[in-house]
Order: sequence, then structure tokens, then C-alpha cells
Amino acid sequence: MEASVRWVALTAVAPVAWGANYFVTREFLPADHPLYGAALRALPAGLALLAVRRRRPRGVWWWRSAVLGLLNVSVFFVLVYAASQLLPTSVASTVMAVSPLTMMFIAWPLVAERPRAAPLSGAVIGLAGVCLMLLMGAGASVPGILASATAVLVSSFGHVLTKRWSGNADLLASTAWQLTAGGLFLLPVAAAVEGTPPALSPSVCIAFCYVALVATALAFTAWFTGLRHLPAGTVGLIGLLNPVTGVLLGTALAGEALTMQQICGLAMVLAGVALGRPTRAVRRVGGRAANDGNVSSPGPDPTPALAVHACDPSAERPRQC
Repeated sequence: MEASVRWVALTAVAPVAWGANYFVTREFLPADHPLYGAALRALPAGLALLAVRRRRPRGVWWWRSAVLGLLNVSVFFVLVYAASQLLPTSVASTVMAVSPLTMMFIAWPLVAERPRAAPLSGAVIGLAGVCLMLLMGAGASVPGILASATAVLVSSFGHVLTKRWSGNADLLASTAWQLTAGGLFLLPVAAAVEGTPPALSPSVCIAFCYVALVATALAFTAWFTGLRHLPAGTVGLIGLLNPVTGVLLGTALAGEALTMQQICGLAMVLAGVALGRPTRAVRRVGGRAANDGNVSSPGPDPTPALAVHACDPSAERPRQC
């Protein structure tokens, strides 16, 4: 149980940082340079992680890094940047909260994770809370909502694909490859479409440092760590902390109004996160009860060796379960 709580807490760093990223992008970064903004977010983060983990891609990871970098970084970052500029912070972050449901259903065919009752119920409750907040959001432009909704679909597919492909790949290195590839894809496109890079004042430089190092390098490392150790549906559910952070920051710092209906929505989102957190499940292995590794079983397992080596993905030669 303690291990699951630690993974949940670490994963939660990502949506909190991303929720704050909407505020930073809207308030401090240039509104008319989404391509350069996305590139300056991705490339420094990727290079920083490469400096920590000096490894190059090998074999299939050359093209996997390119595909994941395109989905998780290039397309996603541009859409998020555009949504941040077109929508109030509270609304932009709220739209992204439909990701738990999309990740659950995308993970079903891609990584064979059938949606469980508790996470699915939590996602529905959280989504209902999101709708309460979204319906009260002022200034919700249609292009901004479409940008956010498309970002949800792209990132959900990319994150589940990351979970399927990650295997035993070094976490920091694979994250660095994706961010670097995504940034390199964006630079020539930004130069061709937007021309001269934006002027970088001291406040803009500080904002880009937060966006690149905290909301990207740190957040993506935490997020992909969660995807490696938790079900994709649970990770998506933790992502509901994104709109909670966005709404609170938008209200406290950007002067956006917070109504009683939005407060009720926030409470429903938090209830959904609590309901969908990892629980202990008991499996049958060889006719005996076996722990699935998330929590301890009600009583002692008479065949611990069989239980661990049959289904534990960290075992040297695990069997399919």
C-alpha cells in the first residue's frame, strides 16, 4: 500500500505542474508564437535530461522516440500553448480533465488494461465535476476548446503508447529522447511559419525556465514513472488534479471568478481521484490466492514464490497473466 501511495504522489507532481503551466503560459509567454513557445519548452527540457542521462537511442528506439516525440511533445505542446492563450486558465485546464476516460478506453486495446469499476466510476464523477466547472467558465472560445480536446486525444494515445513500448527502457533517457525529438521537429516549422523568434525579456526567460524544467522535464519524468508502475486508467485519473490546480491558480492569481457551482465541481473531481486510486486485488494462481503487487492480500499466501514469479513483471522471466 505504501508503495502505491508513493507512486500516486510522485505521479501527481505532473498534473499539478501542468495546471500551473496554463497560468504561466497565458500570463507571461508571447501569445502569437505557439510553435516557438512549444519548441522552447521541449528542447531545453530534453537537453537537460540528456545531460543527466547520457544515452543515445538504440535499435527501435530511434523511430519510437520520433513517433512519441511527435505525439507527446510536438503536436501536444502546440495545442496546449494555443489553448492556454485562447482560454481562461480555469477553462483550459478543465477541458483536459476528460483524459481519464480517454486513457482508460485507449489502454484497453493497446495494453490490455480493462477499465475497472472503481477507476471508471471515479473518472465519471470527476468528469461530471469538470462539466460543472466548464459550464461556468467565462470566455470559453470554441477554437480554444477544440485545441484542448484535440490535445487530450493526442496525448492520451501517446501516453498509452509510451506505456506499451517502454518495457525496460531507461526512463530518463527515453523521456529525454522524446522531448529532444519533439523540439527538433518544431524548430524548422516554427522558423518557416512564425519567422523571427520572440523577444525574450527577463520575465519571459523565467517563465520559459519554469515551463521547460518544471512543467516539462520534471513533470514528464514523474508522469512516465507513474505510467510504468500504475494502470493507465489510474494515471489518467490522477490527471484530474490538472484542472483543480488550474482553477485555483486562475482564481487566486488571475482574478477569475470562482462560483459555488465550480466549488462543487472541484469537490467532485477530488472525490473522483480518491475513488479511483489503486486498490488491492487478489488473483488466483494455480488455484491459490495471489497478490497482484498493488496491495497485500487479506491473509498469508501459502505459495509466495509462485505468486511473485508468475505475474510480477519485474521478475527475470515473468509469464503472461
